[in-house]
Amino acid sequence: MLAGFLLFSAMQLHSAELVIKDIRVEGLQRISAGTVFNYLPVKIGQTVDSDDTADIIKSLFKSGYFKDIKLEYEDDVLVVLVQERPAISEIEIIGNKSIETEALLAGLKEIGLAEGRTFNRSVLDKIEQELRRQFYSEGKYAVELTSTVTPLERNRVAVRISIAEGESAKIKNINLVGNKSFEEEDLLEEFKLGEPSWWNPLDQSDQYSRQKLSADLEALRSYYLNRGYINFKITSTQVSISPDKKDIFITVNIDEGDIFSISDIKLAGDFVLPKEEFFPLIHLTRGTAFSRKNIVESSDRINRKLADNGYAFANVNSIPEINEEEKTVAITFYVDPGNRVYVRRVNITGNDRTRDEVLRREMRQMETGWYSSENVKQSRERLQRLDYFEDVTIETPAVPGSADQVDVDVAVKEKSSGAFLAGLGYSQSQGIVFNTSITEKNFFGTGKQVSLAFNNSDVDTRYQLAYTNPYYTVDGISRGFNLDYREVDFDELDTADYATNSFTAGVNLGIPTNEFDRINLGLDIRNTEFNIGPTASNEIRQFIADNGDEFLDFPLVASWSHDSRNTAIFPTRGGRQSIQGEITIPGSDLTYYKLSYKNRHYFPMSKVFTLSLNADLGYGDTYGDLDTFPFFENYFAGGVRTVRGYETASLGPREAAGDQDPLGGNVKIVGNAELIFPPPIDGFKDTARLGLFFDIGNVFDSNKSDIEFDELRTSVGLSASWLSPIGALTVSFAQPLNDKSGDDIENFQFNLGNNF
Repeated sequence: MLAGFLLFSAMQLHSAELVIKDIRVEGLQRISAGTVFNYLPVKIGQTVDSDDTADIIKSLFKSGYFKDIKLEYEDDVLVVLVQERPAISEIEIIGNKSIETEALLAGLKEIGLAEGRTFNRSVLDKIEQELRRQFYSEGKYAVELTSTVTPLERNRVAVRISIAEGESAKIKNINLVGNKSFEEEDLLEEFKLGEPSWWNPLDQSDQYSRQKLSADLEALRSYYLNRGYINFKITSTQVSISPDKKDIFITVNIDEGDIFSISDIKLAGDFVLPKEEFFPLIHLTRGTAFSRKNIVESSDRINRKLADNGYAFANVNSIPEINEEEKTVAITFYVDPGNRVYVRRVNITGNDRTRDEVLRREMRQMETGWYSSENVKQSRERLQRLDYFEDVTIETPAVPGSADQVDVDVAVKEKSSGAFLAGLGYSQSQGIVFNTSITEKNFFGTGKQVSLAFNNSDVDTRYQLAYTNPYYTVDGISRGFNLDYREVDFDELDTADYATNSFTAGVNLGIPTNEFDRINLGLDIRNTEFNIGPTASNEIRQFIADNGDEFLDFPLVASWSHDSRNTAIFPTRGGRQSIQGEITIPGSDLTYYKLSYKNRHYFPMSKVFTLSLNADLGYGDTYGDLDTFPFFENYFAGGVRTVRGYETASLGPREAAGDQDPLGGNVKIVGNAELIFPPPIDGFKDTARLGLFFDIGNVFDSNKSDIEFDELRTSVGLSASWLSPIGALTVSFAQPLNDKSGDDIENFQFNLGNNF
């Protein structure tokens, strides 16, 4: 800072007092004269002496706008000569990798460094301190900063900050001191910080972060509080770094305290619902150890119970009464329900193409009815299942001026519900797959679905036209029609040597019985023609000789399905199961029936891992004059969707002679268990999943031999699924566990693109 000084040109320095008749400011470029006058401690007409001049200079310097100030007195006019500090024209930060530039600029702005502001060199030290603080919080203790200030025209400067982050300091050791009741290894499992996993090279748990450490300490505190240690304390935490700034050592000192048990459980407050309905929601037992987690969850369950019955603003507080002598805690849940809340209006926004009625018929929260948090939740899930919207949000703001009314504001972000697709894919079982389709899931915003598709591969050629009205009636009964022409060459699947040409026309009805269950009824007319190849088996030739090579059948299909998945893509809880029966009604050329059961359920094991269990069972048989179950209706097993590690459709009975190609069977038994988790790469967590699986299954011909469970094939392996821009990609590497002579093994299997 340059010193300001006072020049007196019109009088002697020893003069005691001066009367200011006018004030003039010179040297201003960007700053207005009014700003200077606001900081001046003197006014026109005021008498000043030599002591006041120092106050004037101090006040102007304090503003931070000037780097030099001079005062002159000419003919009773106080002249203020200033030299402005330069303005910051631009700020450039280079070399930062772990912290976004926007976050760094926000931190600099808080200490006064931003584009357009006045530059002060004294701020540079604060700048470096702030940047070091941010990088230290990310474990970058070896960071080096270089600041460069370049003068520009019109009294401006450009600030450039070069950052050399260096390597992140790695956690070498975490030491817990004071733990007596639990092993240190068990406690450190609650930490996200620590040594990286040997099996995951992308694991960054050994990279220190102050925020992560705070979260780990809170997890440690919760661990003890959930096990009765109500007086648990973290007495101190020390973080030290090695001289080379590469290794970090963390020491946490704790005081466990004693275990407290629950002596009593009480309910108090205003019970707007029967009191006996609340106690089952409290998952606590007298005499057991105190658990903060169980108490919080019990309070939440009571809150949800009240919210489901219209008390949207209920408040449930748990009040502990601690007895230090007896080491017990009495818990009182105080219930304050507030007013019962009603829904004034349901407001829907964002549906530019979709009609209001399409959304409102999915709503389970009704206008003028009691507010129910469960109904609001179900409404959102049902809207998401429509697959018309990218995002669905529901808010319930209180009505201004009312204590017992809320609005339900539904905001949707529409996505394209119609699509024209033309693409190529590849399947190991079907070769190159060409598909093209026109699909409109939300036809003219009515919620009706219309699709026209053509698909072609080495195995399968298919033309399909379908129409579905999901709300044929106001009760949610759906009605659909379909036309389907299909040519299948089974020889290309390395199964029996025959091909089929089939035409199907049908109608179907769907009847919802509750939020998750649905009954479907369908009747088809199907004409099937057969062409057998030169290497066709005796079994196929005999069936054709007995029954002919063209059939007109009338399959009647009835099914029940239950879908409780939280999402259709990569679900983490809930499941989907179905039971289906198909029978060709009397008057058909072939009289047979098929029964199938499928159940896939998802169990959340943690925030990351999900266990998927799947069962797929099928049985077919004949009735009436037909003696042999149609071979073209047989079940097959092996491949990506059944038992991985075995070639597609290769398991089960085979031809007695010739090429001994697979024939399939009328009984199907398949089961899968898979541990699913997202990849440890941020960019793929929403579009990909990895899995560890165990498969078991096979198909049998019950008309020729008994079902022998020791013939079930098993395999284990790794799987990966990716929603790629060109279609769904499924990859698996499996190792059969009990393969037998004659089995076709295929360890690596994949499928890319749509496969119909």
